Amino acid sequence: MARQKTVITCAITGAIHTPTMSDALPYSYDDIAAQAVAAAEAGASILHLHARDNETGAPSVDVKDFQPFLPRIKQATDAVVNISTGGSLSLSIQDRITPAKTFSPEMCSMNMGSMNFSFHPLAKRYSDDDWKFDWEKDYVANSDGNIFRNTFRDIKEAAETLAPHDIKFEHECYDVGHLYNLKFCMDIGLFKAPVFIQFIFGILGGIGPEVDNLVFMKRTADRLFGDDYRWSVLGAGGAQMNLATTASQMGGNVRVGLEDSLFISRGKLAESNAQQVAKIRRIVEDLGCEVATPDEAREILALKGGDRVNF
Repeated sequence: MARQKTVITCAITGAIHTPTMSDALPYSYDDIAAQAVAAAEAGASILHLHARDNETGAPSVDVKDFQPFLPRIKQATDAVVNISTGGSLSLSIQDRITPAKTFSPEMCSMNMGSMNFSFHPLAKRYSDDDWKFDWEKDYVANSDGNIFRNTFRDIKEAAETLAPHDIKFEHECYDVGHLYNLKFCMDIGLFKAPVFIQFIFGILGGIGPEVDNLVFMKRTADRLFGDDYRWSVLGAGGAQMNLATTASQMGGNVRVGLEDSLFISRGKLAESNAQQVAKIRRIVEDLGCEVATPDEAREILALKGGDRVNF
């Protein structure tokens, strides 16, 4: 059989990193739109999008903070838009899925279990005078008290609320137990095959970013889902390119972007999301794989099509 092409997802801004950590991190509406389009032009067929306050860069799930950039991205590129439903560690699931419910994208994320989700060690890298905005220090330092809630009831509520929109979920699995959660949800009819699983490594509170863990997660998914799933890998921080490269050679898809890592190489900040996309595309192609176009990604993942979104 011909080898399936590699789908590159780019996560543009996320809700972990703050403006102080990198001048390249987009948070204004203009910068999110511009970097998303540039990432698509560099080879990303899926754009994973969070919103932020246009003035302070604080993470937001308010539809008014998505509205200014979603139509601009759709007008400028054919890339698949994937809207996060995990943009807040404190709000309810209904608040978090409101952007997806409002804009009906082709894809949105779906976190497959509750977990400790922390990035508080990052706060120690900056002095009190370094922070650009008042909200940043406490937001980062106090994340050690976070429980990222995604109960079975939450997952069911999100799945049933969004079901009429025919959205394909990026099932984010931060540990092996999340795979079993997904299997249970499929067994009770919440999600239909083929599902798209994002294996996530290196978040404090989740599974570590070792290749052995990638192999373990992949073997577990093979046992649980057989041929009924497609998969991708997200390596946080310094694990980003190494795990993406390994995944591509194992037949998987890849995710990069400033949400997941601010760096392009050890100790060197990335200049943009597009720079990370260009790097992983070069690696994937140099190793003999082909990168999927947006329409090929739609076919691989069985998406509804860009003509059926609400933006």
